[in-house]
Amino acid sequence: MKKLENITAVITGASSGIGEGIAKGLALEGANVVLAARSVDKLAQIKREINEQGNENVLTVQTDVSIQQDIDNLVKKAEAAFNHIDVLVNNAGQMLTAPVLSGKVDEWEQMIDVNIKGLLYGIHSVLPAMLNRSSGHIINIASVSSFEVTKSSTVYSATKSAVQAISTGLEKELARTGVRITNISPGMVDTRASGDIPNSDRKKLETSDIAHAVIYAITQPPYVNVNEITIRPV
Repeated sequence: MKKLENITAVITGASSGIGEGIAKGLALEGANVVLAARSVDKLAQIKREINEQGNENVLTVQTDVSIQQDIDNLVKKAEAAFNHIDVLVNNAGQMLTAPVLSGKVDEWEQMIDVNIKGLLYGIHSVLPAMLNRSSGHIINIASVSSFEVTKSSTVYSATKSAVQAISTGLEKELARTGVRITNISPGMVDTRASGDIPNSDRKKLETSDIAHAVIYAITQPPYVNVNEITIRPV
């Protein structure tokens, strides 16, 4: 039996990069996966690739996480297809180079809307049912940028610090409810978004490395809550 059979996981930002890697990793372990992103075409392609791996339990839902109604629709469709949601992976994110001195207010707002508000909308939408069942797992993808701020990452780092703070506070709110929370902070991952960012002489992480961390957290005994995972290249 595969590790995640009969588990339903919703992954936001699943059309590329880390989200795609997590979706494929969970699907390989037998999970029902619900793929959420804005690009219908990319979601369809990833669904085909997962089907080719041998998992037919895949649902795609066009979703803009910065719109609360989109998130609510995503959760309703996932529950209609697979009865309930066991895992929410809040992965959707915007990584824009918009330091404070740049004055790029529109880019700041994009990062705040997706990285913070989108994450909160997801949590808000899945929590009532998870609390009712006394079971569920919320995984937030933060970043090492939450505690390593560069002169070009000020606003991005601030949003990822918020993700970490939300995860830390939520763990305390959810104590003894049966619902678990994990914050994962990856270092540089080899994705299209990181293509032009220098990474000294270290090999970048693979998206599958982040998927393995998600699987590790999910597959712990129900009484074990892995709160924080930081992943860096050697």
